[in-house]
Amino acid sequence: MARLGDICSLQSGGTPTRNNPDFFAGHIPWITTVALNGDIIDERNAVEMISEKAISNSAAKVVPPYSIMVGTRVGIGKVAINKVPMSTSQDIISLIGIDESAWDRKYLLKFIQGKSSYLISQARGATIKGIKAEVLADMVLPQHTLPIQRRIAATLDKVSEGIALCKQMLADLDELVKSQFIELFGDVENNPKGIRVMKWNDVFLTKTGKLDSNAMVEGGQYPFFTCAKEAHWIDKYAFDCEALLLAGNNAVGVYDVKHYKGKFNAYQRTYVLQLKDDSWSYEFFKNQLELKLEYLRVNSLGSNTRYLTMKILGEIAFLVPDTVKQNEWARFIQQSDKSKLAVQHQLAELETLKKSLMQEYFGYCERKA
Repeated sequence: MARLGDICSLQSGGTPTRNNPDFFAGHIPWITTVALNGDIIDERNAVEMISEKAISNSAAKVVPPYSIMVGTRVGIGKVAINKVPMSTSQDIISLIGIDESAWDRKYLLKFIQGKSSYLISQARGATIKGIKAEVLADMVLPQHTLPIQRRIAATLDKVSEGIALCKQMLADLDELVKSQFIELFGDVENNPKGIRVMKWNDVFLTKTGKLDSNAMVEGGQYPFFTCAKEAHWIDKYAFDCEALLLAGNNAVGVYDVKHYKGKFNAYQRTYVLQLKDDSWSYEFFKNQLELKLEYLRVNSLGSNTRYLTMKILGEIAFLVPDTVKQNEWARFIQQSDKSKLAVQHQLAELETLKKSLMQEYFGYCERKA
């Protein structure tokens, strides 16, 4: 075992004053934790370019190439390795002077990534929480030979690449659905195909749940839909139907739509939407509603918590093609969902594998006795 503070030096960063324009008119890349991507970064990742005068007259310092940068306030536990000389804000501590004959930088980076939950748990502060340099310095890690370190880093890299690929595949499938919808039906504003257009209240019978969000019961018999992305459970049901469930409030206005058929219950700020024509496809209107979530985010009300009202919803219009086209679309969505489910299973397996490997490689007491 080795103590992190014994194998490198820890260098803090700083932010030059913006009162002097000359400080931000140089050639030295300066970053905040936004740039810490878990991999290699260079001047292309710079948030700003600062001058040598800024280095001489502020707490900002130059970080030597191939150091390890660690987020210690905003973005605690985020990491990156800088390929070029850089400077950082005070929210980053850089591990410099690493002996490359004894330590592989990618291995050290993976170690810190694996301890992000621990680092977050050590954060202290009233308004903006952060960790002190001592927390990093006191962490201990296995002292393997360089070949073993490189093998561990390469293995974790391969798993991470698989996870990233699965996430990209899911994003691509979602984008395919959106583009296919526009290609087949157009958009409601321009309506190039001349499809019938109907307003919200002509499409949906809109109700809301009656319960507080904490009415959920662990191990309950029926789904309980709140404004959370996942469904909870409850012992009593208030609805027995097919419906779309639209979250009616959210801290940042990022709403969610679900489709369910059967017995369920709902939170008082969850909209329960039933189609007024039994021949229409719920999947078709669910996809249309998902295309309007950005509109809902922008137009929702409130400051601390964003929320939707019937006045906002009532202004929304929908394309209503014949039921044959709606059902064709529903079949396409079913095939797309099968593909997504297969990718989601693969993603879950890879994430479980990564956690298992992190535990195998780095699962031990974080502080040296």
